[in-house]
Amino acid sequence: MIDTLKSIFTWWNGAPIVTRLTVSKQKKVGEDELGNTYWQTADGKRRWVLYKGEAEASMVPPDWHGWLHFTWDEPPTQKPLPTKSWEKPHRPNLTGTEAAYHPPGSVLTPATRPRVAGDYEAWTPE
Repeated sequence: MIDTLKSIFTWWNGAPIVTRLTVSKQKKVGEDELGNTYWQTADGKRRWVLYKGEAEASMVPPDWHGWLHFTWDEPPTQKPLPTKSWEKPHRPNLTGTEAAYHPPGSVLTPATRPRVAGDYEAWTPE
């Protein structure tokens, strides 16, 4: 029930009902492994994504990002990108979450930055 209300009244928790009705008249191109759906107009001049859940741009995998921005014409469903053995799987932006990276010495981590030679010494007036 709450998810339904969120989808009716907010745009950041999935597409609102009006958007879904408008998009349903367009051409669905595909879906990624995260559940996002990709659409385009009949003439192919406009492309967009409907996010599954929260609207977060980093949730678009690189292959679909390239298609959305007209880097290539064929969507990954028709012509998948070649992958290299050293490539890591896509991860969303973790900034602002518990899993975000905090370097040693950051005020957000308990670790202390190791001292280095010639470290900064504060100036004091005489």
